[in-house]
Amino acid sequence: MSDSCNSSISSDTLIDSAKRTLSIQAQALTNLASRVSDSFPQAVRMILESKGRTIICGMGKSGLIGKKIAATLASTGTPSFFLHPGEAFHGDLGMIQADDTLILISYSGETEELMRLLPSLKSFGNPSIALVGNMSSTLAKHCDCALDISVDRETCPNNLAPTTSTTMTTAMGDALAVALMECRDFQPQDFARFHPGGSLGRKLLTRVKDLMHKDELPVCTPDTCLKDAISVMTHGRMGVVLVQEGDVLKGIFTDGDLRRAMLKESEGMIHKTMASLMTANPKTINENVMIVQAEEQMLRDKITLLVVVNDEQKVSGILEIYDR
Repeated sequence: MSDSCNSSISSDTLIDSAKRTLSIQAQALTNLASRVSDSFPQAVRMILESKGRTIICGMGKSGLIGKKIAATLASTGTPSFFLHPGEAFHGDLGMIQADDTLILISYSGETEELMRLLPSLKSFGNPSIALVGNMSSTLAKHCDCALDISVDRETCPNNLAPTTSTTMTTAMGDALAVALMECRDFQPQDFARFHPGGSLGRKLLTRVKDLMHKDELPVCTPDTCLKDAISVMTHGRMGVVLVQEGDVLKGIFTDGDLRRAMLKESEGMIHKTMASLMTANPKTINENVMIVQAEEQMLRDKITLLVVVNDEQKVSGILEIYDR
């Protein structure tokens, strides 16, 4: 390996390199899809029928991909975790329970660290799935099911660094995860349960009542004069006044309504009542509606707030479009 790099390589050459790499991997994925056999549904059923976890084990690059597969499975309804083969050999085999299913990853099928574990794993009797590039390998022969992830060559110019083979391993892991999701009818709401901190989780799990303003709402009556309504609006700091008669919502009056009213007729306006100035029958939304639906309604209607009501149609809060 030279300590210097060839900085004179043209941009076109580098672009061609990227295109070649991606094309080779795309073709390898097409080839992989054509080789999917009955061993795939067998692997899926093994995982589905398991009452325990799916444990992924692999060394080196296979281990890194294994961690990704375990994370994908765990977030899509299949309890899973990664077990490092070196740590397993020194005590972590105790993490494996009787009902667990194993996925062992080794492109050669002869990885030393996995070979050392095979006798113990066989004695445990757990169902095992191999992801291998050599279907005649020791690992493929000793697992209950083997999935072929072989490639013609790596995209590495020396055909040494795991490149295409790691892409195939990742893709096969994704194929297993998607098939399991389909078998379990895994829905967006299920996905959100495992991702409550993400934007999808917020959209699918958060309801209007979780984000609405509900304390010290700016409320006045239809008989309230504009001067007093402005005071209520200022105190409320939301640019709106709810006009109510008892528990019944009659209308709203916003700072936009105020500006338009003053431009139209300023003289004597300060003494007019809300009954003559308010917007009657304002748009409302139920407090149990998902926040994503509320946002869609506000954007569609080009409004920045909604009056929130409960199942009895009584006002329970105010939702602003930036309440996130």
